[in-house]
Amino acid sequence: MKDKINAGDRESLTKAIDATIKWMESNQLAEKEEFEHKQKELEQVAMPIISKLYQGGAGGMPGGMPDMGGMGGGAGGGGARGGGGASGGPTIEEVD
Repeated sequence: MKDKINAGDRESLTKAIDATIKWMESNQLAEKEEFEHKQKELEQVAMPIISKLYQGGAGGMPGGMPDMGGMGGGAGGGGARGGGGASGGPTIEEVD
């Protein structure tokens, strides 16, 4: 995938991801809303790049692009959550 994203977008995405990881590491006791806000900030950078990837003919990816864990503001907003069952695969969580 690295070769399908132009250098400028790759740099922007890498900086946003690194900043988010750094924030998460130093704010492990933050409230859920703060994590969700950070997720939305990262999504604002990532989603246009991912959209360009799809529009640019990157459809040759095996199995297609995986669900981005609620990216795009679907019901519940989700995001990556800890857990994982015995298989270590994805889990489904109900949101009230």
